[in-house]
Amino acid sequence: MTEQHIPQRYATNPAQIPGMTTQDLRDTYLIPDVFVPGEIRLTYTHHDRIVLGGAVPAGGVLELGGYPEIRSDYFLEHREVGIINVGGTGTVTADGEVYTLVKGACLYLGRGIQAVSFADAADAESGAQFYLFSAPAHTAYPAALVSPGEGTVRELGDQLTSNRRTLNQYIHENGVKSCQIVMGVTELHPGSMWNTMPAHTHDRRTECYLYFDLPDEARVIHLMGEREETRHLVIADRQAVISPSWSLHSGVGTSAYTFIWAMAGENQAFDDMDAAPVTDLR
Repeated sequence: MTEQHIPQRYATNPAQIPGMTTQDLRDTYLIPDVFVPGEIRLTYTHHDRIVLGGAVPAGGVLELGGYPEIRSDYFLEHREVGIINVGGTGTVTADGEVYTLVKGACLYLGRGIQAVSFADAADAESGAQFYLFSAPAHTAYPAALVSPGEGTVRELGDQLTSNRRTLNQYIHENGVKSCQIVMGVTELHPGSMWNTMPAHTHDRRTECYLYFDLPDEARVIHLMGEREETRHLVIADRQAVISPSWSLHSGVGTSAYTFIWAMAGENQAFDDMDAAPVTDLR
């Protein structure tokens, strides 16, 4: 069998942003092909050594193995992973334990689990699409499955500012325990398009977004960069973006959408952020 590899994205710093073209930005921060039928497709970013990607069983069974880039015999030997299903109902089998994930469910798997595989549920009307977000782990925490709406639910924003949204926190300091992953799902209400405004940074954490439930003809304009030197990426449905700790993140869509936010870094306090007021943006 051919040895599998993970494409790598090297860490960047703010001084590189002014000289980047649109294509440079997309090649560095955008992950356009997250979900490929019949494959586990991953990307390794050196920002906090995060691995993210998708697993699409497409009627078969996919096994999450080891990769040369993570220097481990099996994927979770030194890592943990958060998994959220954005497709039809599917199953994740972890060392013989079978977990059923409906759309929007979140599964945490801790360090030391050796055998992980993905499949569609037998009675599912459509195929599962599992989003994976992994970070290094220094100890093992128990596996945990959270159904949609069972996490910590927060209502944020206002319809008057087009950012009314429901935030579901799944893996966080007061929820499912992990070494460093913080992960959840935010759903924008109809008529709202801004996912975060004012924008902010997490100076000690890398955050990645996966945008989904976006119509084929719609797009999200994702803001990034420093507050005095902003840039944007035009992102389609089921594409992911890497936001380094020094970069602000916010976005506005041409229609309502849902997104998975996931972070890894020095701490897990959700509200540890530095606001970037819109009046400061350039």
